[in-house]
Amino acid sequence: MNVIKPDALVEKSGIFDMIGPVMIGPSSSHTAGVVRIARAAIRVLGDQPDQAIITFYNSFAKTYEGHGSDRAIIAGLLDFKTDDDKIRTAFDHANEQGLEYTFKSVGNASTLHPNTIKMKLTKGERSVEVVGESKGGGVINIAEVDGFNADFSAALHTLIIKAHDTKGSIANIANILSNDDCNIATMSVSRKGKNDIACLVIEMDSGLKPVSLNYLKNLYWITEVIYIPDIDL
Repeated sequence: MNVIKPDALVEKSGIFDMIGPVMIGPSSSHTAGVVRIARAAIRVLGDQPDQAIITFYNSFAKTYEGHGSDRAIIAGLLDFKTDDDKIRTAFDHANEQGLEYTFKSVGNASTLHPNTIKMKLTKGERSVEVVGESKGGGVINIAEVDGFNADFSAALHTLIIKAHDTKGSIANIANILSNDDCNIATMSVSRKGKNDIACLVIEMDSGLKPVSLNYLKNLYWITEVIYIPDIDL
């Protein structure tokens, strides 16, 4: 994976990261961060899922029930915010809305962040797999999307592009964004093999115009475009 992150954008902890967000629940890592991971995941899917298979890893696997991470992840899949009182009754709301879910736990995954969640989400015929990490203070990292390295925070406008691994593709995409006055904050590229499908994840300081988004979707060598606007997760 190639990662481009200017020195000026190296992550630093601020006072609001240490205090944590306004939230329902006992822990910013185990509740607020979990809600945000799920809310980012449904935007990757493009809709609220009909079915969800949720796997908690490491410390999450041991504490997800006691710390309310199970209710938090379901609340996020229903698009509740971190301070929504309905988090406490998320299971009831999931049943009312027809969301089917299964919880799994893996207590010793040494290669993964201590607070890791994997979700396989399905809506109709569409299915995505998202791996998220809760970093503390409500800060999250979406580590993987459909098996590709992703590493985005969902705090900026985010573009996920799956495309054939062709020469000049990254330069072409960057040129389209520059013509739309979009400043790239971070960019990562992941592929499963040479000349295989590649996944490009771009975080931007400003939004993408619909005409540029449609242009990207219609390029023959691009197979999928997911756009997540800057929202309050």
